[in-house]
Amino acid sequence: MIILVSACLLGVGCRYDGKSKADERITALMKQHTLIPVCPEVFGGLATPRPPAEIIGGRVLTVTGVDVTDNYTRGAHEALRLAKLYGANIAILKERSPSCGSGLIYDGSFSRSLTDGDGICARLLKENGITVIGESELERYGF
Repeated sequence: MIILVSACLLGVGCRYDGKSKADERITALMKQHTLIPVCPEVFGGLATPRPPAEIIGGRVLTVTGVDVTDNYTRGAHEALRLAKLYGANIAILKERSPSCGSGLIYDGSFSRSLTDGDGICARLLKENGITVIGESELERYGF
């Protein structure tokens, strides 16, 4: 199986804080599957580290109020392009992220409160028929 994976879950220090969220369960999947690492924020031209951002009123804004929606959108389209290029029909993405979160994302208050919704990339992938799961859902999907 070919799986798109948030690069931070594979140990790449590309998160907003310059760190990763390496998950051994996900890196172990490399033994059985082809994993395609993606970081939509970096693909969209954002630096690492960078100010935290959340979705507010349909736009992605940093904690300092800078609108980075276009960067997130551009990066999401690059991730989708890679999924199509390699034939990936599933993506394991970082939960709660304004880019990769699926089902629950931070609510835009920068208080770590959650709300129902999808990140920019997760939504685009879903709209294009790609199953998106978070790292806590691996067992539910048989990984």
